[in-house]
Amino acid sequence: MPWKVKLAMPVMVVLSACATENAMPEADEGAVLFAQNCAACHGSDAKGGVLADGQRAPDLTRIAERNGGVLPRAQVLSQIDGYGKGKAPASVMPEFGALLEGETVPVEVDGTLTPTPRPLAALLAYLESIQVSG
Repeated sequence: MPWKVKLAMPVMVVLSACATENAMPEADEGAVLFAQNCAACHGSDAKGGVLADGQRAPDLTRIAERNGGVLPRAQVLSQIDGYGKGKAPASVMPEFGALLEGETVPVEVDGTLTPTPRPLAALLAYLESIQVSG
């Protein structure tokens, strides 16, 4: 029987590592991506900034407030990855689809777990964490 205990331990460690790898990323992972890819237009505080053409990038801390108190996950994910293409010209909102490839994690979108590239899920987690109201 002792061999079963020895065999079970490595299996549990492997399963634990897999569960962590496929888990929804934390907001701090998204904060790093935001700083690298989004802050130039939306500001380091995500409250928007003036673009080169004089337009203003939206305040990302009030997305939920503008949508009845709920962050519209599908809409936010689509805007970031480029599925919302056509709603904002590339000169205003660049398409990040190619940047957001690789490992996927399950993200709940409208009641359905959806495989989502990890960087995109991390940005979503960050945006959810910075929502304010009032």
